[in-house]
Amino acid sequence: MGFLGPVPALPIINETIRNLYFHVTMWMAMFLMMILNVIFGIRYLNGSKLKDDLIAEESARIAILLGTAGLITGMVWANFTWGAPWVNDPQLNGTAATMLLYAAYFLLRNAVIDPVKRARLSSIYSIFAFVMMYVFIMVLPKMTDSLHPGKGGNPGFNKYDLDSNMRMVFYPAVIGWCLLSIWLMSLRVRLRLIEKQIATN
Repeated sequence: MGFLGPVPALPIINETIRNLYFHVTMWMAMFLMMILNVIFGIRYLNGSKLKDDLIAEESARIAILLGTAGLITGMVWANFTWGAPWVNDPQLNGTAATMLLYAAYFLLRNAVIDPVKRARLSSIYSIFAFVMMYVFIMVLPKMTDSLHPGKGGNPGFNKYDLDSNMRMVFYPAVIGWCLLSIWLMSLRVRLRLIEKQIATN
């Protein structure tokens, strides 16, 4: 028994498995934000509503925040598990490529002055970015050798060491991070709408 409850006794990983409560759960919230980014981007293309574009933009912003935190916690974990914070692994390289894709989303937005054209181009780009994210993180690592759990033939945590005690913390943590990310995104959208209203008055 220890911080955040008991964990299974595992070789190499040892107590660092508690990082599962942060690293994986933040990534699940990141995926949710990326899904919202593409959904509201498509909604903007169908209806040209400013709020849809704002939700898409702020979802991508929170996704990058969570993705960066996920990379950092993953590097800490990798340092204990693999002996180095970064190794030549398709999952890690795909993750880095995904973060660059979503960083380019904001470069695109900043490069276009006209707000309607910016929103349309960003919405189209978000579809491309989401597809490439899925390929980089979910498809390619499973097709090649990977050290990452659940990829490249390695069993995932849920198959060999995510016991009942950990599930009692893990699943609520997933819900908590997802709700937190939605809340942060909604606050950003509300702030942006207020700023626009003030600017027009």
